[in-house]
Amino acid sequence: MRTASFGTSRTMTDELSTPLGRKRRKKRTGLRSGRWMALPWGRICAALVVLAGLGIGAWIVLVDDPQGGRPVADAPVSLEPDPNPVAEEVASAPAAVTPLAADGPSIITIGETTSSQDTAGTPATDLEQDLFEMTENGPLPRISNSGLKPYEAYARPSISPQAAGGRKLIAVVISGLGLSDPTTREAISALPGTVTLAFAPYGSNLDALTDMARADGHEIMLEVPLEPFDYPQNDPGPHTLLVEQPTRDNLEKLYWLLTRMTGYTGVINHMGARFTASAVDFSPIMEELGMRGLAYLDDGSSNRSVAPQLARQNGVPYARVDSAIDTNPSQTSILAALDALKRTADERGNAIGILSALPVSIRTLSEWADALDQEQYLLVPVSALSRTEATQ
Repeated sequence: MRTASFGTSRTMTDELSTPLGRKRRKKRTGLRSGRWMALPWGRICAALVVLAGLGIGAWIVLVDDPQGGRPVADAPVSLEPDPNPVAEEVASAPAAVTPLAADGPSIITIGETTSSQDTAGTPATDLEQDLFEMTENGPLPRISNSGLKPYEAYARPSISPQAAGGRKLIAVVISGLGLSDPTTREAISALPGTVTLAFAPYGSNLDALTDMARADGHEIMLEVPLEPFDYPQNDPGPHTLLVEQPTRDNLEKLYWLLTRMTGYTGVINHMGARFTASAVDFSPIMEELGMRGLAYLDDGSSNRSVAPQLARQNGVPYARVDSAIDTNPSQTSILAALDALKRTADERGNAIGILSALPVSIRTLSEWADALDQEQYLLVPVSALSRTEATQ
């Protein structure tokens, strides 16, 4: 009895010491937990997945975004064909020039084709549409489907050796044009049409100036910047072709340069003593010029240039400048250098000189050309003194 009384008393004490409502909350919690456990969670999850799929499908249909909102980048894809197969296909086509014997003067006679005669001094003709391919940078010269080369189409027609009557042939090039609009216009209007004009690729008005030059009868060329030995202290300019660079990088630079203008017969190097001495780096460039039907004029500044050999291997019309006329830009020195150029022509039958686009050089050359003895000397475009030799 005592034991039972003690148990009863302890039970009552525990109940009195328990916080009010505790048992009631436990019962409710247990009931609530049981209800949640009783729900059909598998069906609910499946329904949610189905609803999510339907939502995504509806969003795609309504928004019309096949990329699903992912970031994308557009890469331009050129639809133009690779120029190399075209050039190789027409490489065997007969040229419209007749090279002289190797032991004779380096003179060619432009073939009397209608296209060459019509194109000289006639910018923006229908013929040009087949002499370039459009790229994202501009028109890139190429050999036409008929086999006509830009070098042939844009060369100024010249006399034949027979028509020269024993007179010495002299070609003069003005370089660095296009950078100064007034100086370039002065050169175009003041100089005879037989003087060849070389344009730098950085001018802001090249299209208008080159059209003006060709309309006035001038043969034009494009300057290509090449790496000198003291680069970058001596920097030819943007897009300079460099040695020990991936071939693709130099070709991309070349393509950009070639698209700066149209209607030119070929290119002339601007600096480049180091580049022109590297056959590994220069060879792909000369190969590209050959496949695009362009000529190469060496400015004569480096005796280590491998241009003659590479031009011969790739069938590129080639010529080399004999002397720089205005290294001392004074009228007296320029006239003396022009007289020395005539003596070179006396010895060899022909000669090529180059002057920079300085007002004093242009005026002095204009006066000298007007006074030139036509009975002994004739001014001719550079194309008349270029040589095309087949690979041995």
